[in-house]
Amino acid sequence: MKLEPGDAAPDFTLPAADGATVSLEQYRGRRVILYFYPAAMTPGCTKQACDFRDSLASLGSAGLAVLGVSKDTPAKLAKFVERDALTFPLLSDPALEVHKAYDAYGEKMMYGKTTVGVIRSTFVIDADGKIEKALYNVKATGHVARLRRELGVD
Repeated sequence: MKLEPGDAAPDFTLPAADGATVSLEQYRGRRVILYFYPAAMTPGCTKQACDFRDSLASLGSAGLAVLGVSKDTPAKLAKFVERDALTFPLLSDPALEVHKAYDAYGEKMMYGKTTVGVIRSTFVIDADGKIEKALYNVKATGHVARLRRELGVD
């Protein structure tokens, strides 16, 4: 079931690329941009991650933290972080439990065909752990700029 503004954001604890464990609870009191992407080091996912990286200072100034989630292993995520100098946590969810809790995994259209996989999705979670924005089926290119406009981040 798709999440809506006002819903409680499902809690999670996942391993990060750097070997640390990250939970949503650690970010209570801050707004969080949580985004799900299909696969590290692919063109669209690289574009999106680099856009978040390049916007991190202004997002941080606006009180927003960024967390990326994929089904990739921590080892692959570590290579992605290193290759593209990513400066925010990338989290590993190979069992897709968190993807499914956020309804970011399931049927989607790809090149005109119905497939099952990761649905590129972004959530803005408020300081109290409630969904502020739930954006499903977003495009990698231009997404961060759109999000910044919608959130009023310069």
